[in-house]
Amino acid sequence: MAKILLTGNEAIGEGAIQAGCTFYAGYPITPQNELTAYMATRMPKIGGIFIQAESELAAINMVFGASAAGVRAMTSSSSPGISLKQEGISYIAGAELPAVIVNVMRGGPGLGNIAPSQSDYFQATKGGGHGDYHPIVIAPASVQEAFDFMQLSFNLADKYRNPVIILTDGMLGQMMEPLSIEHIEKKPKTTKINKPWALTGCKNRRPNVIKSFYIKEGDLEKFNLILQKKYKTIQEREQRYEGLYLDDAKVAVVAYGTMARIAKAVVKRLREKGKKVGMIRPITLWPFPQKAFTQYPIPNTQYLVVEMSYGQMLEDVKLAVEGRAKVEFLGRAGGGIPSEEEIIKRVIAL
Repeated sequence: MAKILLTGNEAIGEGAIQAGCTFYAGYPITPQNELTAYMATRMPKIGGIFIQAESELAAINMVFGASAAGVRAMTSSSSPGISLKQEGISYIAGAELPAVIVNVMRGGPGLGNIAPSQSDYFQATKGGGHGDYHPIVIAPASVQEAFDFMQLSFNLADKYRNPVIILTDGMLGQMMEPLSIEHIEKKPKTTKINKPWALTGCKNRRPNVIKSFYIKEGDLEKFNLILQKKYKTIQEREQRYEGLYLDDAKVAVVAYGTMARIAKAVVKRLREKGKKVGMIRPITLWPFPQKAFTQYPIPNTQYLVVEMSYGQMLEDVKLAVEGRAKVEFLGRAGGGIPSEEEIIKRVIAL
């Protein structure tokens, strides 16, 4: 199997192209600029469309339009830019359109800095924009997963007609790793998916209408109930996680994304020393993998949540555990990254 060197940002771009993405609209912001630059180079070569929009607001609404026309469309940005896209993401969810949005997180709040962070968890998993909606949220932990999860993201977006957020950070976006591939098509075949709802012109059918506006009394509530039924189905079917050494773990470290890479190294080091330490790595942040916390012994297990934030995923872990075990926390933000030594010290203390 061939291997090539790509950054996480470039792997996301190539993964999207191989998944059949033919429309990209974005706006520059560090630390995801390499993704925008990569799409600017590659999309014209495959017959796709690349647009550097005049703003993040314009970019997300261009994705709305492209998706409504039936093509696989995506955008990307970093934390402040994603904040600007929230109204458009809510509209996409309200119109039941598939789209992929990439957030290469940086430190905040405000303009913050360009260092890696995980402090956009709440924004991604709790909706972010207005209304009762949920994007599907997926967190890769390596360049390989950044590539592989793009296919999964577009498939889930189309399957459920729902926005999907790839939640990564500046560390993964900038790092370069070998990427294993069977082949990369210079000009991938366009992914043809039956989308009878798309706005493709009225030809021997009734007109399609795509909207998120329901003015008649009671109609919006009925539509919201339809959405909630869909979200329940997603929660039942699409929980994904990685478990490590959980059968006998006295302490289970919980981490996602690049933070999970550091945590996994800690767990393996401590296991070599005979410590009964395990790990849960959520891959889908929404739906949060609650099953991971019910399929293994809990009464004798303590959990240590480690994040590049001051405790956001922590709340979902506590909800999943439901008070049956002790949940501790270790976090840093603003570009601070918990070290192996810090994690080891907390695990040993527990």
